[in-house]
Amino acid sequence: MARYIFTLVFLCCNLSFAQVVSFKDLSTNLPLEQVFISSKQLNINTTTNTKGQANLKAFKTANDIDIQLLGYKPLLMTYAEIEQSGFLVLMMSSQLSLDELVVSASRANQNKREVPNKITSVSSKDVALQNPQTVADLLATSGEVFVQKSQQGGGSPMIRGFSANRLLYTVDGVRMNTAIFRSGNIQNVISLDAFAIENTEVFFGPGSVIYGSDAIGGVMSFRTLTPQLSAKDSMIVGGKAVMRYSTANNEKTAHADLNFGWKKWAFVSSVTFSDFDDLRMGNNNGPDDYLRPFYVQRINDKDSIVSNPNPLVQTPTGYTQINTMQKLRFKPNQHWDFTYGFHYSETSEYSRYDRLIELTDNGNPRSAVWNYGPQKWMMNNVTVVNNQTRKLYNRMTIRLAQQYFEESRIDRNFSGGNRFRLRTQTEQVNAYSVNADFEKSHNKHRWFYGMEGVINDVISRGDAVHIVTGDDIPTPDRYPSSVWSSYAGYLNYQYKANDKLLLQSGARYSYYSIVSDFTRHLEFYPFDFTSSTITNDAVTGSIGAVITPSKTWTISANLATGFRAPNVDDIGKIFDFQNKQVVVPNANLKAEYSYNAELNISKVFGDVLKLDLTGFYTQLSNALVRREFTVNGQDSILYNGEMSKVFAVQNAAFANVYGGHAGIEIKLPAGFSVSSRYNYQLGVEEMDNGDISRSRHAAPWFGVSRISYKYKQLTAQVYAMYSGEVSYRNLNEEERQKPTIYAKDDNGNPYSPRWYTLNAKAMYQFSKHFSTSIGLENITDQRYRPYSSGLVAPGRNFILSVRALF
Repeated sequence: MARYIFTLVFLCCNLSFAQVVSFKDLSTNLPLEQVFISSKQLNINTTTNTKGQANLKAFKTANDIDIQLLGYKPLLMTYAEIEQSGFLVLMMSSQLSLDELVVSASRANQNKREVPNKITSVSSKDVALQNPQTVADLLATSGEVFVQKSQQGGGSPMIRGFSANRLLYTVDGVRMNTAIFRSGNIQNVISLDAFAIENTEVFFGPGSVIYGSDAIGGVMSFRTLTPQLSAKDSMIVGGKAVMRYSTANNEKTAHADLNFGWKKWAFVSSVTFSDFDDLRMGNNNGPDDYLRPFYVQRINDKDSIVSNPNPLVQTPTGYTQINTMQKLRFKPNQHWDFTYGFHYSETSEYSRYDRLIELTDNGNPRSAVWNYGPQKWMMNNVTVVNNQTRKLYNRMTIRLAQQYFEESRIDRNFSGGNRFRLRTQTEQVNAYSVNADFEKSHNKHRWFYGMEGVINDVISRGDAVHIVTGDDIPTPDRYPSSVWSSYAGYLNYQYKANDKLLLQSGARYSYYSIVSDFTRHLEFYPFDFTSSTITNDAVTGSIGAVITPSKTWTISANLATGFRAPNVDDIGKIFDFQNKQVVVPNANLKAEYSYNAELNISKVFGDVLKLDLTGFYTQLSNALVRREFTVNGQDSILYNGEMSKVFAVQNAAFANVYGGHAGIEIKLPAGFSVSSRYNYQLGVEEMDNGDISRSRHAAPWFGVSRISYKYKQLTAQVYAMYSGEVSYRNLNEEERQKPTIYAKDDNGNPYSPRWYTLNAKAMYQFSKHFSTSIGLENITDQRYRPYSSGLVAPGRNFILSVRALF
């Protein structure tokens, strides 16, 4: 009798879990998280949870179950085949597939082979091996994004000759760019937490049809941790804890995230704290111009130049940072999915190193203090997804977001009339956005369309104090109080003529406005206006084609336009970008436009060799650049107690950039593989006097080459990173005016030397609950400074990380 009861219980349990499928790595037998499982036939999809499980009850009648995970061979199975496998799917790792799931091209899941643009992905597995300290470093690990740093608490990507506010950031599909993103290097990407990111995609070239303003050089799309649901009736618990130490800056980082999941409800919490000391540069083969022989301290109420006991240490560059994230998910059925996300990031105050190494003509430091105040970012985000076949859509995604940004600049001169004035300029932005994105498929046709509304409320305050007397000193705000808004609609259409040809076209209309109040500035500057209003619109479009002669190669071509609407930083910023040269507001601005053409070719040879090649050309017209200006007919005004020449941002220039990306991946026997990425871009832009100069943000050629080894639980990699020289002759005119951040050539002129580093990383998975990784970066201890950076790169750096999974 007991035997029959046991058999009955076993059968009931087996029937209960019959649709729960486990997905595992073929070589390690470890569960695979975030496997994307979909069926076009049924218009449904799901992903595996932290246990590598997914409930496929809704897929019972599907004959086209598409299974994809970055870094693994895609599978196409029927439900019957999955059932025959015992509800266990083993996936084989592969870096040579042309099939890859991407979302940055249209905000919806697409096969990479159906996108006529170049897209690069960085997975969480790549991040775990590379151990980047910040998200800026994470982007650099791709080998296709060049990162500039003015200080350790920073990182400004350069893509295809563009940077700063000509690149767009998105977090979980929400626009991160604000109305005060400037044309100079920006550091907002470090507000994100590398440990809390599931996947990163870099979309190259204009993305304005989908994303609107600022998407000229590219779009960086970050997807953070998704709360994982249970595939069974019982609750699942998952997460990880990580501890990391690095020697180059005595980094101490701790991270933990925890996921609780039921069948319909789930939530995930994440927190990371990092403490970075001053950064040590390399000791070998670098110019002495990069050394830090002294720094400034205030001793006995006097600014003093203090000898640096170790000139290799860049004092002061240390800072701390904390990141937290909380997400709550509710999925009542297979059609609806609701997610609320809360993000918060804050840094300590940190020094802007490139300003602290500037010297006056008499050899003294220009600044005694030049710090960024705490950089804060907060986002509340609600996402509603409906996967259901309706007349107007198969998938609808609505995103409501509120973001808060705060940044400040704190500076005081070392010498001169303002040496006792400690100035603080604080900017706050409240950003509100709503996006409604729809996807509709019918036979050979596929439409992506949507609407967007964005409002930025900008508050700026300038304060100063006399450090000896404590008296307040009147000082102007950096920006006028302003409201920047944008409203848009877009349509992207795909036509799959046959299995070998796909055509795509799209268009977007955007209306934008800026309303600014300059009343608080009139006390300091002789402006002849108290307010300004800009209203205008922009139309952008794209057309492309993808040709797939076979499953082993793809050819795509694309023509696209992008735009950047003038923002509050363009219209209202007042700052001294060089000694005795000041930028003032200009209310007569229009959008700048880019025109881009690109060709992409990818080919796989026998699951052994993969080649990909991209060529592009971009023209920027009506560019917003600094030019000489007048205020009430005067070409100079009194600024910070000195007569300064007046400049303003104007639609007055053009720029051209062309270049290419090349990649090769070779799969060798015994678990070895070789890969290499190479990037070349060359740009020119019109200068103030009408002359043509090399583009400021067109990085020199750069790349990465790797030898990788994978065997069961061990992953190891030896790689070289490298970059070309920018001679004085090829150095942008504005960059020539920053000799302190460059080396000196034989003629004493500034230039950026070429450089390389040798590096090694390894990660070993002791069990499904515990792993460790070690790394040695810049093994030969090279002293180098990436192009346009104020900060010298880390010297030899040993990294140790331990990770517990549960």
